[in-house]
Amino acid sequence: MTMAKGTQAQSPALHAADSHDLIRVHGARVNNLKDVSVELPKRRLTVFTGVSGSGKSSLVFGTIAAESQRMINETYSTFVQGFMPTLARPEVDVLDGLTTAIIVGQERMGGDARSTVGTATDANAMLRILFSRLGEPHIGSAKAFSFNVASISGAGAVTVERGGEKVKERRSFSIVGGMCPRCEGRGSVTDFDLTALYDDSKSLSEGALTVPGYSVDGWYGRIFRGCGFFDPDKPIRKFTKKELHDLLHKAPTKIKVDGVNLTYEGLIPKIQKSMLSKDIDSLQPHIRAFVERAMTFTSCPDCGGTRLSEAARSSKIKKISIADACSMQISDLAEWVRGLKEPSVAPLLKALGDTLDSFVEIGLGYLGLDRPAGTLSGGEAQRVKMIRHLGSSLTDVTYVFDEPTIGLHPHDIQRMNDLLLRLRDKGNTVLIVEHKPEAIAIADHVVDLGPRAGTEGGEVVFEGTVEGLRASDTLTGQHLDDRATLKPTVRTPTGKLGVRGASTNNLQDVDVDIPLGVLTVVTGVAGSGKSSLIHGSVAGQEGVVTVDQAAIRGSRRSNPATYTGLLDPIRKAFAKANGVKPALFSANSEGACPTCNGAGVIYTDLAMMAGVASTCDECEGKRFQASVLDYHFGGRDISEVLAMSVAEAEEFFGAGEARTPAAQKILQRMADVGLGYLTLGQPLTTLSGGERQRLKLATHMAEKGGVYVLDEPTTGLHLADVEQLLGLLDRLVDSGKSVIVIEHHQAVMAHADWIIDLGPGAGHDGGRIVFEGTPAELVADRSTLTGEHLAAYVGG
Repeated sequence: MTMAKGTQAQSPALHAADSHDLIRVHGARVNNLKDVSVELPKRRLTVFTGVSGSGKSSLVFGTIAAESQRMINETYSTFVQGFMPTLARPEVDVLDGLTTAIIVGQERMGGDARSTVGTATDANAMLRILFSRLGEPHIGSAKAFSFNVASISGAGAVTVERGGEKVKERRSFSIVGGMCPRCEGRGSVTDFDLTALYDDSKSLSEGALTVPGYSVDGWYGRIFRGCGFFDPDKPIRKFTKKELHDLLHKAPTKIKVDGVNLTYEGLIPKIQKSMLSKDIDSLQPHIRAFVERAMTFTSCPDCGGTRLSEAARSSKIKKISIADACSMQISDLAEWVRGLKEPSVAPLLKALGDTLDSFVEIGLGYLGLDRPAGTLSGGEAQRVKMIRHLGSSLTDVTYVFDEPTIGLHPHDIQRMNDLLLRLRDKGNTVLIVEHKPEAIAIADHVVDLGPRAGTEGGEVVFEGTVEGLRASDTLTGQHLDDRATLKPTVRTPTGKLGVRGASTNNLQDVDVDIPLGVLTVVTGVAGSGKSSLIHGSVAGQEGVVTVDQAAIRGSRRSNPATYTGLLDPIRKAFAKANGVKPALFSANSEGACPTCNGAGVIYTDLAMMAGVASTCDECEGKRFQASVLDYHFGGRDISEVLAMSVAEAEEFFGAGEARTPAAQKILQRMADVGLGYLTLGQPLTTLSGGERQRLKLATHMAEKGGVYVLDEPTTGLHLADVEQLLGLLDRLVDSGKSVIVIEHHQAVMAHADWIIDLGPGAGHDGGRIVFEGTPAELVADRSTLTGEHLAAYVGG
């Protein structure tokens, strides 16, 4: 059609700008994707389904969202790009029609002690401005209410050059911050149990220090013995006050030991720098055990745990200080803010009120702004991240969500669905990775990946409507309408675990008896107190094995074999068969290829451009020295064993000349949790969230304990895998274990022997036991939100 014809009144042509209504992906090969091509409608809600490990995240996050972010980053100057994370272009032939992507992932929020719900959402920033304008007495700017800003002052002479002459001037400055000086804005203080640091009946020469790594013969032992500040042969209990102070607290001081210039520092500051400044979960097990034994964490006596200085707490609006406001439940704080009628700060009050209302709307009204961000569950963290996008007036944006219904009760899923539809109706493209049928049901477009996981996945097996998916013969289509039925008979408890007067967080003096020897499910709406009850009163007891939602740590050098401890028996078996050292069969030790240091690839840093990873020419990506690959066990070398899947390896180590019972036991547990398709040497960084949690479950199953506590084990599980999980839970109970599951998934509830339901609401409206009994009694009773939803689910 010519331009002239296109402008004729009788047949108005489609404007060229309106033809870009699809996101086109052709030939995507990220991770396990096999040349995937899809066309996604813009300004619609598309749900990506498929078993865990089928390639959903690789397509949505690794391809579409990654390329969108990379292209946005490229619009900045190279100077700015130098400060930004570098992203490589995904392996894909064509990516067309992309819009700006906003990613709302499942990652836990930073576990830093200074990060709270208020600081993570900017609600605190607005509150600080509010108190700096309206607070009585007036104490200063917004910084005076921040627990991350310390009060400092200084004065001195400065030299300024004016008109060719140097002039000395006296200058002074002061910053009024809100940080509590005692705890430095952390809310808690740490004290050392000195009996865990040393045995005072011994001298240093006799090995009085009991801190890991501080032995008499080691480097630290030489420094303490040769420093000259105290007698190393005198028992510590006979030290003078000054000698004890020098041993424990002395500031860094230059000394000479055996002719070597060194810096001596007291034991406590040294431990604080080397052990306490790190995340406790990243420490080696023996050091973590020492820290937990030696440290006592108590609420700061000066600020009462509020983190704020006395001045910041003294300034009030209507008898409420900023510390009181942050400790309020957000739903109550929203009411209080609405009650402030002050024209001078009207825009601020509206913005703050809207942010707080978003919390309530998204089902997080039960939180307080002073809640540490690191204590939020995966689902809570994801919803907190959503808050800043809800009121946004941006349109034509691509929002990417990773299982937004994680941690949500069926009652809350409806609310989440409404929010996602609202984002779409504003003219945005919404892409969701999801397993729950209730969330799949609202999709305008569905992309199902499979047919299985890992190397057996990575293909689009269905694309179309929800009705089309239901009628298809894909794994998701077959299981979409699955409904677990109530068990005809339930097990009889063999005993009980009594909890008395539980009052952690919002629990209201709860007394409950948890039956042992059965499958118990603890449920209730988000924020009703489930985790507080179980993690606060049950986990941590002797004989209790807890599998929580915390992410497993691991670099690209870690893999399922190293994480589960499987590599140890394999290395020993190889070493014994070949008469050499086990260290040769580790790519992180002596057996590593010298060219790539056992990484298998060589990384080239290109500053602000994406780094390049190229397969190592020396070992061809196998990670080991050529000489190590000459050693065989059962006819295979170590790189061939690490390339096996769990199912293959289970068969390999289960019989014949390669029979290794210790390895087979670990592989059996991995297969039990549905990870039979994983490759032993696959980097942990490439595993999906659901795969990581099940890997964690497999390792914990080896622990000796009579009671297993599982926190939402269905996270990231496909409908087809839930059945396998239920079978695993049954096997655990039948083997004599007691299993307590914190769960929202109705299939798990229906399968339980006993249900404890908390509520009735969230926050201070929850924290009570609203039902105890069998699933059948809960369905018949229908007196709680859980009862209503479970009855609808089982068709009761």
